[in-house]
Amino acid sequence: MLLGSAACWAAVSFDHTFGDHMVLQQGQSIPVRGEATGGGDVTLTFGSATVKAKKSGKRWEAVLPAMKANANGETLTARQGDDTAELQDVVVGEVWFASGQSNMLRRMDEMADKGTAIPASGNKDIRFFHAEPQVHTNNAGYGAKEKETLNNNAMYVGKWAVSAPETTPRMSAVAWYFAQELQKQLGVPVGIVHASLGGSEMMAWIPESVLKKKYHECMSEKWLDSRYMSDWVRGRARKNIGSDLNMPHPYRPGYLFKTGVQDWVDFPVKGVIWYQGESDAEIQDMKQNYELLADLIGGWRAEFKKPDMPWIQVQLPRINDKTPLRAYWPEFREVQQQSQENIPGVYTVTTVDLGSTNSDVHPARKTEVGQRLAYVAAAKIYGKDVEYSGPQVASAKPAGSTLKVTFKHAKGLATTNGSAPTGFEIAGSNGKFEDATATLKGDTVELTAPGVKKPVKVRYGWKVYFEPNLVNEAKLPAVPYAGMDKKKAKKGKK
Repeated sequence: MLLGSAACWAAVSFDHTFGDHMVLQQGQSIPVRGEATGGGDVTLTFGSATVKAKKSGKRWEAVLPAMKANANGETLTARQGDDTAELQDVVVGEVWFASGQSNMLRRMDEMADKGTAIPASGNKDIRFFHAEPQVHTNNAGYGAKEKETLNNNAMYVGKWAVSAPETTPRMSAVAWYFAQELQKQLGVPVGIVHASLGGSEMMAWIPESVLKKKYHECMSEKWLDSRYMSDWVRGRARKNIGSDLNMPHPYRPGYLFKTGVQDWVDFPVKGVIWYQGESDAEIQDMKQNYELLADLIGGWRAEFKKPDMPWIQVQLPRINDKTPLRAYWPEFREVQQQSQENIPGVYTVTTVDLGSTNSDVHPARKTEVGQRLAYVAAAKIYGKDVEYSGPQVASAKPAGSTLKVTFKHAKGLATTNGSAPTGFEIAGSNGKFEDATATLKGDTVELTAPGVKKPVKVRYGWKVYFEPNLVNEAKLPAVPYAGMDKKKAKKGKK
């Protein structure tokens, strides 16, 4: 089922990551792998290139040379004697990996505009491998089928497909809109490999190689007692597996990387788009979450053998929920922002304005999320002249009882509703922040607060929920700001 167009009984076949309609990454040599049960050499042909494979037992690998983008589908052929396996309509372009938890998993057919978006989704220059989760973490005990699937590491099933009304309904909406905008920006085929799962913490996506070095306590049957497991994750997993703590579970550290990502680490991709954090944000430990995020990114880069692999992540938005489950979202946004400041090649996309006005953890507006991810990729990875960020605090200068704040990415600084900017707080030397009254003057925002006579510090967006209105000419929202420097961010705080 997972062998692409090669029949299961064929003497020569491709690994399941290769298939009809796939996209190969331009500008990089491409290792292609499979099995061959017969004798003799295996050769691989694609376009004008023919290369001989290296064999080790039944396994073979051939490396295609780096190629330029090509939207005209060609046939990829593996041949051993008289036996052949062919993959049809293979193109060359840009390939990205999309992953995270439920907001990345959220499908096109779950969007409010599905009635118009899906029928209009036909685009031969957008291809994707949507890995469909076979087990979810619903609030019930697992039966024999789920247990067998998990024990066999058969968590995901998928194949390559061309974007079309019949293929897009179950595809990640964020990933699809990212691909649509990026393809428009670059004018070359874009391929997305997608594997995500609702509720998953970072731990489930960290490679085993990292876990063995640093997180030994998470490698035993006592993993659910680890300080890295949030109460929600712990409760859901125990509901699923009961007392059988030795059995696999999707949230078990390393499990989702092993089942959803590991097979792809030798498949050249340009970078990763990541939407996750809602589960980890329940744990109010800034240092721990920063270290987990850094180890997650570093672990993926090591496994993909790309130490500078671009990582573009979606910052947690606002949510109108006063429960303890969401209380730490401002701190987690800062964790994400500081990872951008400290780790080269990491970028954070602000979505604070796109969050729910109620307690729904799944904001409806996924189109803009995908587009903003693509703006960052276009500008920072591909050098396109496109605005990719909202206003960012550049300086804060005291002037008596006023704090004058200037911004980067501030062209056309304005508010969406014509009212004063919202979401700012200021503090004096005692560090006690108070809500500030903001006055917009050109590209500067002046801040005052009755209880702060000599302000020296500013915060912006340091709330679980607020109604942001400050944007630039591109209508991108101002970036949350806590004023932390890099040294403090690395040390973290609880």
